[in-house]
Amino acid sequence: MSNGLLSGKKIAIFGVANKRSIAYSIAKALAREGASLALSYQGERLKDTVQEFADELGATYVAPCDVTDEAELTAFFSGLKDEFGSLDCLVHSVAFALKDDLRGRYIDISREGSKIAHDVSADSLRVLAQAAEPMMNEGGSIMTLTYLGSTFAFPNYNVMGPAKASLEATVRYLAYDLGEKKIRVNAISAPPVKTLAARTISGLSEMLAAYEDKAPLGLQDVDSVADVAVFLASDLSRSITAETLICDGGYSRMGL
Repeated sequence: MSNGLLSGKKIAIFGVANKRSIAYSIAKALAREGASLALSYQGERLKDTVQEFADELGATYVAPCDVTDEAELTAFFSGLKDEFGSLDCLVHSVAFALKDDLRGRYIDISREGSKIAHDVSADSLRVLAQAAEPMMNEGGSIMTLTYLGSTFAFPNYNVMGPAKASLEATVRYLAYDLGEKKIRVNAISAPPVKTLAARTISGLSEMLAAYEDKAPLGLQDVDSVADVAVFLASDLSRSITAETLICDGGYSRMGL
């Protein structure tokens, strides 16, 4: 059921890759509440898939944007400005690590793999915020997706743990910089979800079972995460910034 919380809001979403991705569920929830959407995709192989999502959700702007490619970043935001004029919200759901760096011991990961994980998964938020800032003259909301592995060690999460810790620190520093322009910056700490990307993490099934067993509310689904994103995109969250909102059913607050 829609309450029209985001009617008139213009929102750009980065990271929609398939129907199992958290970003897709967030895009559906934002569209449900009346937002006008812009979607990015990385590489030609995802172009048709993301275009289908855009048609389904009524997104009016779809363009490639590899967050590590300056030319694509510039072109994406140039086209976005032509389409929207201004921007109310940006959703960052971008993360990547080399497959071999998501198994075994953290100490053994490659130096290059560490650089890639931090660049794509953490610093890209700063880069996107930098590009979006000139379009957010009336204030707005920037949000990203993180995980409890930023704070606690999980077997095989490895390089993504420090990358997510860096991402959460980036949230706080961006919130400090952008607060004077009434731009809020927050993170959503999601539970483990059976996305295609998460399947590259060895031991995912054990993580899911642990949440199901320990969380007072049980293992949460992507729709619960998406509804938190709606809140952060709406004016209801106008006093919240520099925060990591944990929506894991209480798992992170339990002892035994």
